[in-house]
Amino acid sequence: MNLIKNNNCRWINDLETRLNFKSLKKNKYCEYLIIGAGYTGLSAARKIGEIFPNKDIILVDAQLAGEGASSRNSGFLVDTTLNDGFSSNIELENYKKKISIYKLGIDAVERFKKAYRVDCDWNECGKYYASSTIKDIKKLEKFSETLFKLGFKHKLLYNSDIEKRIGTNFYNTAIYTEGGILLHPGKLVRAMINALPKNVKLYENTPLHHWNKKRDLIVCNFGSISIKTKKIIFAANGFLRSLGIRKNYNFPLTLTASMTRPLTNKEYSDIGSPKEWGVLPVRPMGATVRLTNDKRILIRNTVELTNSFQMKKVELDKRVVNHRIGIKKRFPQLPDDIIESSWSGIVSRTRNSSQIFEKLDDNVFVAGCYNGSGIGVGTLFGEQIAIKACNEISQEIKIIEQKKNPTYLPPKQILDIAIKIRLFYERLKAKSEI
Repeated sequence: MNLIKNNNCRWINDLETRLNFKSLKKNKYCEYLIIGAGYTGLSAARKIGEIFPNKDIILVDAQLAGEGASSRNSGFLVDTTLNDGFSSNIELENYKKKISIYKLGIDAVERFKKAYRVDCDWNECGKYYASSTIKDIKKLEKFSETLFKLGFKHKLLYNSDIEKRIGTNFYNTAIYTEGGILLHPGKLVRAMINALPKNVKLYENTPLHHWNKKRDLIVCNFGSISIKTKKIIFAANGFLRSLGIRKNYNFPLTLTASMTRPLTNKEYSDIGSPKEWGVLPVRPMGATVRLTNDKRILIRNTVELTNSFQMKKVELDKRVVNHRIGIKKRFPQLPDDIIESSWSGIVSRTRNSSQIFEKLDDNVFVAGCYNGSGIGVGTLFGEQIAIKACNEISQEIKIIEQKKNPTYLPPKQILDIAIKIRLFYERLKAKSEI
């Protein structure tokens, strides 16, 4: 398994460097093994540790815990998503199921935050779906009707009203929804690492090479070292397919983002001194943009299918050109050299934007594929797949299991071509929105 090597993510660099991590050095046995130490894996390990404080639990990550997609996302804890499709009553019912999961995800993160007194720059400021394209007005008006039916507090905004709120006249139309939350993803996932129970052993920089079942045991090989376990939970999300987990139902995509240095007092004043805000695109390949609480601007406007989980600096620099263009479109008064850090990350997608949450085999469980909503849903699914692996049930599991199942994908050669064509098409449609 190849890993993300670029290490200039602003969210991660904001944190104190961890020096106490351990890698697997000798063969181990445990009753529960979790593969992947992002939001899902950390939440699963924490929950099992709480349920069974005297059992041996091992959590393994191929890189440093929490420093994959969990720390590299844009920090949106979403209550709704726009690009789902809900033109019929059946689709509206499916959408209701999806947003009920989002609500449970927000609740799960908030419970954790309160229980462990986590400072993750939590801001219940809502979020915007915005577009500079006049054609998207009808789409937003239709979405507004859906939000009204479902009882979500929101507001349709146009031109100058948007500029007053976020400091740019780039957008023509937007929907503001009150339920969205912005936070610092690095601080949240670091808190989850610190909250692991004592009976959870965390091993990092330990990539899984192969696994198989031998009677009632699962044997996982990490090079020349192995772990034998009674039960295993796969929580590797963007790396599920490379591990052979539900590989016909999920695929990884690479996203890249940049963040500026803090704006000077004059630069901040020049954009209207707005409060912290976050904008999600109306078109799938448009730009996600944030003004953080420390007056930085984040932009993510590239999504692609790559053949490797690595992105060299020279390749990342090419994507940064698009980030710079996107910032200048929105804030032409800012200097060209304002970007301070840039990074890439891997997300996992399914064909129909549904998540994976299931028992694969006796004592083998998996949760993942959050399609861009990994903070809340990842935390929720981690806790609940742990409960499922402990042979227990919850009301949350009942709600989760009402969702649609991921749909089957074509063979890899056909899938790769189809994804590239779709991304190219969506990129053209969203060309003005980068």
